[in-house]
Amino acid sequence: MSIHITLLLILTSLFTPYAQADFVDVVAKVKPSVVGIGIHTPTSRPQNILRGTGFVIGDGRYIVTNDHVLPTLLDESLLQKMAVFVGSGKNAKVREAEIVATSNLYDLAVLKVSGPALPAMTLASEDLYADGSYIAFTGFPIGGVLGLYPVTHRGMIASITPTVIPAASAGQINLKMLKRMRNPYLVYQLDATAYPGNSGSAMYDMKTGQVVGIINKVFVQATKEAVISNPSGITYAIPVKYLYQVLRENNIKI
Repeated sequence: MSIHITLLLILTSLFTPYAQADFVDVVAKVKPSVVGIGIHTPTSRPQNILRGTGFVIGDGRYIVTNDHVLPTLLDESLLQKMAVFVGSGKNAKVREAEIVATSNLYDLAVLKVSGPALPAMTLASEDLYADGSYIAFTGFPIGGVLGLYPVTHRGMIASITPTVIPAASAGQINLKMLKRMRNPYLVYQLDATAYPGNSGSAMYDMKTGQVVGIINKVFVQATKEAVISNPSGITYAIPVKYLYQVLRENNIKI
């Protein structure tokens, strides 16, 4: 028995550093593809407001994010425009963007940016990843308070669950929830906690860097007593298969 344990420890010590080194390389490759999504107001201070995260796909000009991250109202009198923030640090550059596709059902949006192509991420296949698969996501969990510095979290897929969230009472069930209950789609539940600024971040395979899903939402409550009616600290991600569906429906070739 002791010989087996010794061999296991030796093998672990041999392979773990290489796995860590591989992940370092994956993160370094992913970070240039991570962008901020928000509002640019040239007449105000601050000029830039970060609403969430996005990532580059395709020819380097398409950006994926959550639909709820997009600004709903822009003040034309202030020359406000929806913007994509690229680069890192305090000198991130502003790119204008147009919306080319949205899906309220899957909470996804695809934008197209102006200017030179950006480094793009590769999408994984449409097959769902199994429970226990190791994943990571890189984005801006606390927004742009300190500048555009992408942060990486890692974890695993804890479960694949329907989108239906339990309501505390019948009075809280609305028409949108009823429609979803009739035909719920599947989402990844993660054991890694995302934050509001992570909305729209690519969730990717830790080994390959391929996009497996899109971080969608996180439920964080102050007390554990509310965990049933208000799930606490649970992060969800939209499987990439639904992004493929949105791309096909809008004839977007990547």
